[in-house]
Order: sequence, then structure tokens, then C-alpha cells
Amino acid sequence: MLAQEDIEFIKAHLATWLAELSLGKPQIAYEIELHERLVRVEEELKHQRELMRQGFTLMEQRFEQIDKRFELVEQRFVQIDKRFELIEQRFAQIDRRFEELREDMNKRFEAIDKRFEAIDKRFEQSDKRSEARFEAIDKRFEQSDKRSEARFEAIDKRFETVTKRLDRLMVWSFGLYVAGIGAVLAALWHFLGQ
Repeated sequence: MLAQEDIEFIKAHLATWLAELSLGKPQIAYEIELHERLVRVEEELKHQRELMRQGFTLMEQRFEQIDKRFELVEQRFVQIDKRFELIEQRFAQIDRRFEELREDMNKRFEAIDKRFEAIDKRFEQSDKRSEARFEAIDKRFEQSDKRSEARFEAIDKRFETVTKRLDRLMVWSFGLYVAGIGAVLAALWHFLGQ
């Protein structure tokens, strides 16, 4: 692209250069032809400037669209953060509930233990038949303890599977967001690279 100084220099010297190269054309005809060529060159330069302005305007519009897309991506990340905070709050609530259940169960077992101690004290002097009955009762309570332990183990296993699923969900979600961002960047590179 020629600067304004170059155009002025060419205008000033073009007539003399062409006059030196002319092979017998009259000076006036040559100057008219030269003037017509200069007018065409100036018009073409004006047209080129207008095309460049249009190109810059289109580039600015594309950059604005890219900015809007980045804002949308940021909004999605904020929404994802909020969802993770909600999930963490839910897990905290679940932990509190299990802690309360565990404390309640411990209190109940402590109360049962105290009752058995009182019963043992009362019936230490009784005969063998009553001892056999209490041994049967002890066995029943051991079985109920085993059942409750089995239930707690099943609950622990369920939470482990839920935790694994959430871990997988987080990995997949992160992978999908990274892939989405990669696709957006690839599309941007493709459109801006042309």
C-alpha cells in the first residue's frame, strides 16, 4: 500500500518520466492520457481504502462476537461452581445426619448396656435356668448387633458407590468442559485463521 507521500511524489515526477520515454507523441495528448491514468489510480486507491475500512469493521464485529462467547463460557463456569457448592452442602447435611444417627445409636446401646448390667446384678444369685435364659437374651442382642453392623456396612458401601459415581461424574464433566473449550478455541482459530 502506498503512503500519501509516495502518491504525491509519483504525481510530481510521472509526467517528466513519461515525457522522457515518449516516442513522438505530442506533449498535450500525452499529458491528457497521463492525467486520465492518474485519475484512475486515485479512484482505485480510494476503493482500496474503503475495502480496508470494511475489513477492519468486520474484524471488530468478530472480536465482539468472540468476547460475547467468552462471557457465556464464564457464566457457565459460575453455574458449575454453584452446582458444586450445592453438592458439597448436601454432602455436609448427609454427614451431619449420619453423625446424629451414630450418636443416637450409641446412646441407645449405652442405655441397653446399663439395663443389662442392672439385670445381671439382680439375677446373679438366681438358679441355672435363669442364667440360661439370660445367655439366650445375650445371644439375641449379639445377633441384633451383628444385624445393625451389617446394615451400617451396607450403608457405608452405598456411600462408597455414590462417591465413586460422583468422582466419575466430575471427571467426565471436566473432560467435557475441556473438550468444549477446545472445540470453541479450534473454531475460533479456524475462523480467525482464514
